[in-house]
Amino acid sequence: MGVQNWTYILVGITFTLYIGIAIWSRAGSTKEFYVAGGGVSPLANGMATAADWMSAASFISMAGIISFSGYDGAVYLMGWTGGYVLLALLLAPYLRKFGKFTVPDFIGDRYYSNAARLVGVICALIVSFTYVAGQMRGVGLVFSRFLEVDINTGVIIGMIIVLFYAVLGGMKGITYTQVAQYCVLIFAFMVPAIFISIQMTGNPIPQLGFGAQLADGSGTYLLDKLDGLSTALGFSEYTEGSKSLVDVFAITLALMVGTAGLPHVIVRFFTVKRVKDARKSAGIALLLIVILYTTAPAVAVFARTNMIETVSNQPYSAMPEWFKKWETTGLISFTDKNNDGLIQYVANEQVNELTVDNDIMVLANPEIAKLPDWVIALVAAGALAAALS
Repeated sequence: MGVQNWTYILVGITFTLYIGIAIWSRAGSTKEFYVAGGGVSPLANGMATAADWMSAASFISMAGIISFSGYDGAVYLMGWTGGYVLLALLLAPYLRKFGKFTVPDFIGDRYYSNAARLVGVICALIVSFTYVAGQMRGVGLVFSRFLEVDINTGVIIGMIIVLFYAVLGGMKGITYTQVAQYCVLIFAFMVPAIFISIQMTGNPIPQLGFGAQLADGSGTYLLDKLDGLSTALGFSEYTEGSKSLVDVFAITLALMVGTAGLPHVIVRFFTVKRVKDARKSAGIALLLIVILYTTAPAVAVFARTNMIETVSNQPYSAMPEWFKKWETTGLISFTDKNNDGLIQYVANEQVNELTVDNDIMVLANPEIAKLPDWVIALVAAGALAAALS
């Protein structure tokens, strides 16, 4: 059974699960539609919050950014994690205490100003549309590669599915659907990471594996090998940062403040009975988020190392099937500038012949590592779970 069939099976099963949960837990009242009746358990709410937070940006893009940015990419880990802590500790519980479901309502009542409320609404709409655009790109990207449909078609399919279980189940249906989506996405992210960690270093824990010695008996550390591969191609060392302390601080702060205001995460703290439960679910969500966020740097290292070894200075005609399929999506492109038939992947833009989109690194990672077809399909299902959460 090939990747395509496995993808249809796993994506079909997970989508059926999501829709089934939405039907089973559909809202029966206005309160259930907007805040799930306020009766969700802290554990379920924590899992749903984690799924909300770990969207396509976390599942698909973060490891991809780190893969190409190296040490400098750590600002995204710190910024997005810090943003959640900021939201969970300093923002959401107090909104809950104040009794308002949205930031614009809170601002309007707190400052006795409808003008301030209007500004809050405009900001929330801008944030929401920007966020949804990124999410839908993730859906289209996965569909275009694994289901071999046009990106626009993939976006439409994803929107219809989300619309169905959102309208039918309301916040109650979405909450329990997101519990399932968290299970799918974290399993899909961890399984290939564990496989590749064992494959490359012999260590089954990715968070430790990417800092360990290679399993080939050479005594070389994986990060040292990646540093060597990078410098040989003209890139800076993977483990060396180029940003100043001020830049790191400023970018991290901007990411923290930006992500702390995500409306769909804030409303999660109204779906539990008490403020105490909101704090519990925030803590549970943080622990669940940490699993993926601490694994992302390892996935980035694995993917970057395997990709360089697979494509650099290799004949284009000998490229594996995954390369050709991603090429059809336009997310990998090769231009043979010197007509020698070899792929020159180097830092010098005048010489470089290969362009790789950051967003394919997580999705292509199991293919590059030659993992079983079902693992490749599982990653596709996980990416869709993240993008639709």
